Amino acid sequence: METDYSRYVVEKPAYEVTPKFEVKGRIPAMTLMSGNLVPGTKMYVETGWVLGMPDPNPHIGEHTHDYDEIIVHLGTDPKNPEDLGGEIEILIDGKPFLINHTSGIYVPKGVKHGPLTWKKFEKPHLELTIMIGAGTLAEADPGGHEKVKAGG
Repeated sequence: METDYSRYVVEKPAYEVTPKFEVKGRIPAMTLMSGNLVPGTKMYVETGWVLGMPDPNPHIGEHTHDYDEIIVHLGTDPKNPEDLGGEIEILIDGKPFLINHTSGIYVPKGVKHGPLTWKKFEKPHLELTIMIGAGTLAEADPGGHEKVKAGG
């Protein structure tokens, strides 16, 4: 019996993340994979463009998740793909880390992280989050948007 793998392909992202407040300099996040898009999936993947200095800044406050998370920041300059095009400070368990290049961060479940504060913006870049084991937006709660308010 042949398997129909087309059911695993997401051809159109969902726009289901609705922050409680407007963030200038960002395009609404696109959900690329979830249990709603591919039934049975236990991964939540979303990405969002950063087109300018976010306002308010920070707009992603301190939060935790019940699932492991991978946070990826991607530069979009094809001539220098490791250059992020900005500078972001993220606190992980209260310790600051400065991100100014394409990078990946693994955050184990239950570890406090955030806020994310943009220190510089030079050119557009992408932010991608992968929640391992979370199949829905409610489980993933990327950026803790349901739990935090602007600036904190």
